[in-house]
Amino acid sequence: MESKYIRETYCFKTSRVFPNDVNNHNTLFGGKLMSYIDDIASIAAAKLCRVNTVTASTDSVDFLLPIHPSDSVTLEAFVTWTGRSSMEVFVKVIREGLMTGDRKIAATAFLTFVALDEHNRKVTVPQVIPETEEQMQLHQTAPSRAAIRRQRREESKQLASFLTTDYPWEV
Repeated sequence: MESKYIRETYCFKTSRVFPNDVNNHNTLFGGKLMSYIDDIASIAAAKLCRVNTVTASTDSVDFLLPIHPSDSVTLEAFVTWTGRSSMEVFVKVIREGLMTGDRKIAATAFLTFVALDEHNRKVTVPQVIPETEEQMQLHQTAPSRAAIRRQRREESKQLASFLTTDYPWEV
């Protein structure tokens, strides 16, 4: 399978922050931003492999700065690294003051997607080739994040084996 340049997976989304998008602190509701993040990350994943993809995990979402109604929010997503059938997608969230033009990183996120065929079986994905300094840094540090994901997944499976599915009122 042929490799692809990371730039071939780039996606961008810009939205205005409206009053119905904010929480009781008058900042962008975190759940709304997480929805934007998963949406754009899924597009970047599909652009890499051109098959169906599913979110395997949201590895991290770090909210660094609040996003206000006077801001726009731009999300930039791209695939940073691939395994056999999985891919790590990075999402950078930039807030921009619409009256000032001041731009700052408001959040970052890493998600993992898995590529599936029409029968929901995992399929091989192309490897990615970094070109920019930012891409190279994210690509080089991806294997350590993948190891952490594997360990966290095993811990989650162990935890799930101890959890009950009974409703509290049925105990």
